[in-house]
Amino acid sequence: MQFIFEVHLKPGYQAEQYAAAWVRASRLIQRAPGAQGTRLHRKIGDPSVLLAIATWASKAERDAMEEEQAQKIADIIESQAEFVAIHLVGEFEDPEWVVLPDTAEDS
Repeated sequence: MQFIFEVHLKPGYQAEQYAAAWVRASRLIQRAPGAQGTRLHRKIGDPSVLLAIATWASKAERDAMEEEQAQKIADIIESQAEFVAIHLVGEFEDPEWVVLPDTAEDS
């Protein structure tokens, strides 16, 4: 399951500042059952927009983490509230199948 959201940085706030908080929170969140990693991407052409992707084994495990969120995580998230606007893109199930190009040359 992919949990995806956009982070819009307010004027004067840099992506590196948000990323530092992201890493601190992510280290704690990734201890939760079902956590499978996070990624943070900067938008090409607009460095004030970031795309955040958190991968989970299931929606239920992600929801459980939200309900049992440690105070340290909540404090980190709250510390960023005045500097960013968050827009939830959505929660996406992993595809039932994936089509990848064959990297081997045809014989």
